[in-house]
Amino acid sequence: MNERIGRRKKREQTARRRVPELGYYFIVTDTNETERNYMLGLRESIPEELQGKLVIKVSRAKTEELIDEAQKMASLHPQFGEIWIVFDRDEVGDFDKIIAKAQERNINVGWSNPCIEIWFSAYFGVMPACLDSVSCCEDFKKQYNKTTKQRYEKSDPSIYTKLCHYGNEERAIEIAEKKHNYHIRNDRTKPAIMRPCTTMYMLIREIKGKIERNRKA
Repeated sequence: MNERIGRRKKREQTARRRVPELGYYFIVTDTNETERNYMLGLRESIPEELQGKLVIKVSRAKTEELIDEAQKMASLHPQFGEIWIVFDRDEVGDFDKIIAKAQERNINVGWSNPCIEIWFSAYFGVMPACLDSVSCCEDFKKQYNKTTKQRYEKSDPSIYTKLCHYGNEERAIEIAEKKHNYHIRNDRTKPAIMRPCTTMYMLIREIKGKIERNRKA
């Protein structure tokens, strides 16, 4: 009897220790500056032994061709089971179709409407109702300058580090998720009309969450 109890306790302890392991992420974006720099900063922020599990690629293909390009690139690295494409609403005409097509192919999408700066704004506690990417960028520049006393540059290679230092990433995830759910509850389910909105929080929460749970295990 005691032996069976001992084995059961051991199984229960093992189950409690079992946490999601960070898989291999293949992330493709269509911009060579802002999104790429942000994602590279994310990779540099995680433990060095895990950085090889995040591959960040920039595709020269048009946004509507990003899905095929991502699958083509990822096929050369079969260990990367999590494929993500990251892009903005901006002036993309087939925004909804691209997202739907990606989902049909089991590709995750980190989209931002109207632009990624709406996600950056969430780090500072707000997601303003910007109608286009120009006004969104201008609004964020003002927030950024006010908070950091620095000038915002889309090509800043340390943007991720600065957002985390001067802002609050956990709060940003909460704000973005709340806004996303708000649109859904109000029957605005097409990404093109969900403004402001972003799903970048899903990617960051997943990666950082798995790392944190493994660290505590």
